Amino acid sequence: MTHVRTLAALAACVCAAGFVSGATLERLTMDDMITKSTDIVRCRILGSSSSVRGVLGRGGMIYTHYTVQVTERWKGSASTTVDVAVPGGFARGLRQTFAGAPELSPTADYVLFLWRSPSGLTQILGLSQGLLTVKSDAGGNPMVGRGGAGEPMLDKSGMPVADAGFNMTMDEFRSTLARYGLGVRK
Repeated sequence: MTHVRTLAALAACVCAAGFVSGATLERLTMDDMITKSTDIVRCRILGSSSSVRGVLGRGGMIYTHYTVQVTERWKGSASTTVDVAVPGGFARGLRQTFAGAPELSPTADYVLFLWRSPSGLTQILGLSQGLLTVKSDAGGNPMVGRGGAGEPMLDKSGMPVADAGFNMTMDEFRSTLARYGLGVRK
Protein backbone atom coordinates (compact mmCIF):
# COMPACT_ATOMS: atom_id res chain seq x y z
CA MET A 1 0.00 0.00 0.00
CA THR A 2 2.91 2.36 0.75
CA HIS A 3 4.23 1.74 -2.76
CA VAL A 4 0.86 2.83 -4.26
CA ARG A 5 0.87 6.02 -2.15
CA THR A 6 4.41 6.81 -3.27
CA LEU A 7 3.46 6.34 -6.93
CA ALA A 8 0.36 8.50 -6.46
CA ALA A 9 2.43 11.25 -4.81
CA LEU A 10 5.03 11.06 -7.58
CA ALA A 11 2.29 11.30 -10.25
CA ALA A 12 0.80 14.34 -8.48
CA CYS A 13 4.23 16.06 -8.44
CA VAL A 14 4.75 15.39 -12.14
CA CYS A 15 1.32 16.81 -12.97
CA ALA A 16 1.95 19.87 -10.78
CA ALA A 17 5.35 20.46 -12.41
CA GLY A 18 3.69 20.34 -15.84
CA PHE A 19 1.13 22.90 -14.71
CA VAL A 20 3.76 25.27 -13.31
CA SER A 21 5.81 25.19 -16.51
CA GLY A 22 2.64 25.93 -18.49
CA ALA A 23 2.22 29.17 -16.52
CA THR A 24 5.57 30.64 -17.66
CA LEU A 25 5.29 33.69 -19.90
CA GLU A 26 7.70 35.06 -22.48
CA ARG A 27 8.70 38.56 -21.44
CA LEU A 28 7.63 41.02 -24.13
CA THR A 29 9.44 44.26 -24.84
CA MET A 30 7.59 47.43 -25.77
CA ASP A 31 8.71 46.82 -29.38
CA ASP A 32 7.24 43.28 -29.22
CA MET A 33 3.93 44.57 -27.93
CA ILE A 34 3.70 47.31 -30.55
CA THR A 35 4.48 45.02 -33.49
CA LYS A 36 2.51 41.93 -32.33
CA SER A 37 -0.67 43.74 -31.30
CA THR A 38 -3.60 44.13 -33.65
CA ASP A 39 -4.98 47.10 -31.71
CA ILE A 40 -3.53 49.62 -29.24
CA VAL A 41 -6.17 51.64 -27.41
CA ARG A 42 -6.66 53.88 -24.40
CA CYS A 43 -9.90 52.98 -22.69
CA ARG A 44 -12.18 52.78 -19.68
CA ILE A 45 -14.14 49.74 -18.56
CA LEU A 46 -17.93 49.97 -19.02
CA GLY A 47 -18.86 46.56 -17.59
CA SER A 48 -18.04 42.86 -17.45
CA SER A 49 -19.65 39.46 -17.86
CA SER A 50 -18.45 35.88 -18.12
CA SER A 51 -18.79 33.06 -20.61
CA VAL A 52 -17.74 29.44 -20.97
CA ARG A 53 -16.07 28.10 -24.12
CA GLY A 54 -16.16 24.35 -24.43
CA VAL A 55 -17.08 21.90 -21.68
CA LEU A 56 -15.76 22.72 -18.22
CA GLY A 57 -13.67 19.87 -16.85
CA ARG A 58 -12.83 18.76 -20.40
CA GLY A 59 -10.61 21.55 -21.61
CA GLY A 60 -13.30 24.21 -21.47
CA MET A 61 -12.42 27.69 -20.26
CA ILE A 62 -14.17 30.47 -18.44
CA TYR A 63 -13.54 33.97 -19.81
CA THR A 64 -14.31 37.32 -18.23
CA HIS A 65 -15.46 39.70 -20.96
CA TYR A 66 -14.82 43.39 -20.40
CA THR A 67 -16.70 45.95 -22.47
CA VAL A 68 -14.21 48.77 -22.96
CA GLN A 69 -14.93 52.26 -24.24
CA VAL A 70 -12.11 53.42 -26.51
CA THR A 71 -11.03 57.01 -25.79
CA GLU A 72 -7.90 56.98 -28.02
CA ARG A 73 -6.76 54.55 -30.70
CA TRP A 74 -3.20 54.29 -32.04
CA LYS A 75 -3.38 51.02 -33.96
CA GLY A 76 -6.11 48.86 -35.46
CA SER A 77 -9.68 49.36 -36.41
CA ALA A 78 -11.34 48.92 -33.06
CA SER A 79 -14.76 50.52 -32.79
CA THR A 80 -15.68 52.87 -29.96
CA THR A 81 -16.45 49.84 -27.79
CA VAL A 82 -14.56 46.55 -27.77
CA ASP A 83 -15.23 43.20 -26.07
CA VAL A 84 -11.96 42.09 -24.44
CA ALA A 85 -11.82 38.49 -23.19
CA VAL A 86 -9.52 37.62 -20.28
CA PRO A 87 -9.02 33.95 -19.34
CA GLY A 88 -10.52 33.05 -15.99
CA GLY A 89 -13.48 34.20 -14.01
CA PHE A 90 -16.63 32.91 -12.37
CA ALA A 91 -19.39 31.07 -14.26
CA ARG A 92 -21.86 28.26 -13.58
CA GLY A 93 -20.86 28.22 -9.92
CA LEU A 94 -17.18 27.62 -10.73
CA ARG A 95 -14.13 29.89 -10.50
CA GLN A 96 -11.20 29.43 -12.88
CA THR A 97 -7.92 31.36 -12.52
CA PHE A 98 -4.87 31.73 -14.76
CA ALA A 99 -1.43 33.03 -13.76
CA GLY A 100 -0.82 36.41 -15.33
CA ALA A 101 -4.46 37.07 -16.21
CA PRO A 102 -5.34 40.60 -15.06
CA GLU A 103 -8.53 41.89 -13.48
CA LEU A 104 -9.67 45.25 -14.79
CA SER A 105 -11.30 47.96 -12.69
CA PRO A 106 -14.11 50.21 -13.93
CA THR A 107 -12.49 53.21 -12.22
CA ALA A 108 -9.11 52.94 -13.97
CA ASP A 109 -7.80 54.49 -17.17
CA TYR A 110 -5.92 51.91 -19.29
CA VAL A 111 -3.82 51.49 -22.41
CA LEU A 112 -4.34 48.00 -23.85
CA PHE A 113 -2.24 46.13 -26.38
CA LEU A 114 -4.78 43.78 -27.95
CA TRP A 115 -4.66 40.82 -30.33
CA ARG A 116 -7.36 38.76 -31.98
CA SER A 117 -7.05 35.01 -31.45
CA PRO A 118 -7.75 32.52 -34.24
CA SER A 119 -11.12 31.85 -32.58
CA GLY A 120 -12.04 35.55 -32.90
CA LEU A 121 -11.61 36.57 -29.26
CA THR A 122 -9.95 39.93 -28.66
CA GLN A 123 -7.50 39.49 -25.79
CA ILE A 124 -4.77 41.44 -24.01
CA LEU A 125 -1.37 40.65 -25.51
CA GLY A 126 0.90 38.84 -23.04
CA LEU A 127 -1.85 38.82 -20.40
CA SER A 128 -0.90 41.44 -17.78
CA GLN A 129 2.08 42.64 -19.86
CA GLY A 130 -0.23 44.30 -22.40
CA LEU A 131 -2.21 46.14 -19.73
CA LEU A 132 -0.85 49.59 -18.87
CA THR A 133 -2.41 51.91 -16.32
CA VAL A 134 -2.62 55.66 -16.91
CA LYS A 135 -2.10 57.74 -13.76
CA SER A 136 -0.89 61.24 -13.01
CA ASP A 137 2.41 61.96 -11.30
CA ALA A 138 2.77 64.47 -8.43
CA GLY A 139 2.83 67.34 -10.94
CA GLY A 140 -0.38 66.20 -12.66
CA ASN A 141 1.41 64.84 -15.75
CA PRO A 142 -0.10 61.63 -17.18
CA MET A 143 2.12 58.56 -16.79
CA VAL A 144 1.74 55.15 -18.47
CA GLY A 145 3.11 51.95 -17.00
CA ARG A 146 2.70 48.70 -15.16
CA GLY A 147 4.25 46.92 -12.22
CA GLY A 148 6.51 43.93 -12.64
CA ALA A 149 4.93 40.59 -13.42
CA GLY A 150 4.76 38.17 -10.51
CA GLU A 151 4.70 35.11 -12.77
CA PRO A 152 7.80 33.25 -13.99
CA MET A 153 9.11 34.76 -17.23
CA LEU A 154 11.56 33.72 -19.91
CA ASP A 155 13.49 35.79 -22.43
CA LYS A 156 13.46 34.97 -26.16
CA SER A 157 16.24 32.40 -25.69
CA GLY A 158 14.27 30.55 -22.99
CA MET A 159 16.32 31.79 -20.02
CA PRO A 160 14.54 32.88 -16.82
CA VAL A 161 14.33 36.67 -16.41
CA ALA A 162 12.85 39.09 -13.94
CA ASP A 163 10.28 41.62 -15.06
CA ALA A 164 10.56 44.94 -13.26
CA GLY A 165 7.74 46.72 -15.09
CA PHE A 166 8.13 50.33 -16.23
CA ASN A 167 6.72 53.85 -16.16
CA MET A 168 6.97 56.62 -18.75
CA THR A 169 5.22 59.88 -19.42
CA MET A 170 2.32 59.84 -21.86
CA ASP A 171 4.42 62.05 -24.15
CA GLU A 172 7.25 59.46 -24.11
CA PHE A 173 4.71 56.72 -24.84
CA ARG A 174 3.24 58.65 -27.77
CA SER A 175 6.77 59.32 -29.10
CA THR A 176 7.54 55.59 -28.92
CA LEU A 177 4.39 54.81 -30.93
CA ALA A 178 5.23 57.58 -33.42
CA ARG A 179 8.53 55.80 -34.24
CA TYR A 180 6.30 53.03 -35.66
CA GLY A 181 4.18 55.50 -37.59
CA LEU A 182 1.36 55.26 -35.06
CA GLY A 183 -0.60 58.29 -33.93
CA VAL A 184 -4.04 58.89 -32.52
CA ARG A 185 -6.71 57.75 -34.98
CA LYS A 186 -10.27 58.95 -34.98
